[in-house]
Amino acid sequence: MSGRYGVSSRAGHRHAARRSRRLRGLRVTAFSGSTLLVAGLFGLAGTATAPEAPVETGALPLADRVGDDVSRGDRDTVPAKLMRSAFVKVTTRPAPTEEPAPDPNAKPAATAPLPAGSGSGHRVVFDITGQQVWLVDESDTVVRTYMVSGSRFDQLPTGTFEVFSASRNTVSWHGTETMEYMVRFFRGENSNIGFHDIPVDTASGNEVQTLSQLGTPLSDGCIRQDLEDAVALWEHAPVGTPIVVVRT
Repeated sequence: MSGRYGVSSRAGHRHAARRSRRLRGLRVTAFSGSTLLVAGLFGLAGTATAPEAPVETGALPLADRVGDDVSRGDRDTVPAKLMRSAFVKVTTRPAPTEEPAPDPNAKPAATAPLPAGSGSGHRVVFDITGQQVWLVDESDTVVRTYMVSGSRFDQLPTGTFEVFSASRNTVSWHGTETMEYMVRFFRGENSNIGFHDIPVDTASGNEVQTLSQLGTPLSDGCIRQDLEDAVALWEHAPVGTPIVVVRT
């Protein structure tokens, strides 16, 4: 028995139902287990096209349709948004620059002002916190200021003391270092504490620290100075000179 279009209705039961749909100029026919894709690019001369489907009565030709009926030949093959996302902007950061190591022979600058309440008249002022020394004359004028290296054990109290002895050359209490221009003002438990230049190790003949390390507490008790500063304090602070120790 023939069906509506001359095909046996039994054959329709034996075979999977056939579905057809049109998608923007593409005709897709689906069979059970397989799909036949026929794509037609309309409006391009010299290009193979799929057989035209019957045009419904009253429908406009494909070339005259607008909106969703416009053929793929009139559209961008790849949307602009996708094209933009395909390119990744790569930014490069400059390699970090390493700061040059400080010159071991460069003494740090002393910039702090004379501490308030540090006495009056001719004196020497030492700030434990800032590791800085000021040489002050009779008119309370700072004639010299510089960075030093005091005790890493911080055993020096604050207060006003007085120079009680000085030695042009001396040896450390443990006997392994020599110093020059020692000016003593405090009697410590193990040895006297004073100002002197950077000690020299007796075994190697080298100074035990660099000038660039001044400003950092490194000594066993005394206050280390650059040689030029040690000479200046030696001349500025004879026996009896007040030494004012503060913490800022």
